[in-house]
Amino acid sequence: MSASAAAPFKLDGPLPELLARIDAPPEAQPVLAGARNAAEAMERLAAAGFLLEAAKLTAHALPKREAVWWACMCARHTAPEGLPALVELVAAAETWVRKQSDETRRAAFDLAQAKGLDTPEAWACVGAFWSGDSMAPAGLAKVPPAPHLCGTAVAGSINLAAVRGDPMRARARLARFLDSAREIATGGAGRLPPGG
Repeated sequence: MSASAAAPFKLDGPLPELLARIDAPPEAQPVLAGARNAAEAMERLAAAGFLLEAAKLTAHALPKREAVWWACMCARHTAPEGLPALVELVAAAETWVRKQSDETRRAAFDLAQAKGLDTPEAWACVGAFWSGDSMAPAGLAKVPPAPHLCGTAVAGSINLAAVRGDPMRARARLARFLDSAREIATGGAGRLPPGG
């Protein structure tokens, strides 16, 4: 999809605020000059080879539910076979996507903490948790997460999935991940085949 194509309807948000979250290098600034919205900025970054920055922007621009789903799709794409803990983690994050409740959100986070915060799947779970209305333990006064935290967790998940097993494949994976995000942004599932 080119920058001139119609913007995906689920990539949104105040562009200056979104760009501040991605910490784009100075070389990317001319590419971003004049971008009208998040979708156009993402496409410009991707076309210019700033794939990681395009992925970070997408993680922050997608609605939280779609962003967590995207993290799950990318994690599944690069997950090694035969690791039940990873399957359990991604299933917990996907459960929150399908049934957004405090119970599923906290269950995903508890599982991520128990399994360790060192996998894309765990960070998808953290993204789900940071999508809720409170980070405080259940029953205590609410402590709302900062609005950018879900996007930060999803960006971390995407980056970990891109480099998993073979960092030399990161650029090709990020390009596929962005294709998945484009599909999600237009209402699709964004599924990627396993073994990426």
